[in-house]
Amino acid sequence: MTKIVVVLAAVAVVAVGATLAAAARSASPPVAAVIAGCEKDSLTLVEDGTLTKWVYTPFNKAFAPGSKSFDFDINQISYTPARAKVVTFSAPYYRVNQSLVVVKGTKIASVRSVKGLRSYKLGAQLGTTSYQYIVNRIKPSQKPAVFPKNDAAVQALKNKQIDGLVVDLPTAFYVTAVQVPNGRILGQFPSTAGGEYFGMVFQKGNSLAGCVNKALAALQRNGQLARIQQQWLAKATGAPVLR
Repeated sequence: MTKIVVVLAAVAVVAVGATLAAAARSASPPVAAVIAGCEKDSLTLVEDGTLTKWVYTPFNKAFAPGSKSFDFDINQISYTPARAKVVTFSAPYYRVNQSLVVVKGTKIASVRSVKGLRSYKLGAQLGTTSYQYIVNRIKPSQKPAVFPKNDAAVQALKNKQIDGLVVDLPTAFYVTAVQVPNGRILGQFPSTAGGEYFGMVFQKGNSLAGCVNKALAALQRNGQLARIQQQWLAKATGAPVLR
């Protein structure tokens, strides 16, 4: 029996006649209401006598060079050319914008443009595309705060050590719904050229990527991916675009 090891944030992925191992990647709750719901529904393969084993893989190790303890990771990991040099990415399962979370009633909460954000202290998790977006696109006058885990960044926002937290839009829904009750999504940022997307991560050259891409293509053709995103991420239409 083939052993298929998968790293997830709470995604049910199963295969015919296989043993499945899955993992959460951080100390935050592995079942994140909006995010996990979307990802769980995005990839459900045929199940037949499957056993599930959970393993742990830190975020940055998922796309670090070298061998992997999993077959693939569907954990809100954005494709970047640098990451793709050392791991294999699947086709997109979700195209995503970056967004900004603030605390209601603070001065930054009245800002309506990217230019207006530049005088504020912003933060993001280390090694994320959110941090790169702050540095390369927003270009604030103050040095951005960097945190090893998103939980620490969220706590800094709650403690008012930073004015705003940049995260991808699905994560922003979770942060404002669960982690920062008085938080709000100030807005989302325009898509960049080429468009950021979440893809599943494989050890470089893993042939399983081709099989997963076929499954994703089928989900796109029959409209299931679009329906899943509408179900779990419909709130996106309520997050204005900051220009």
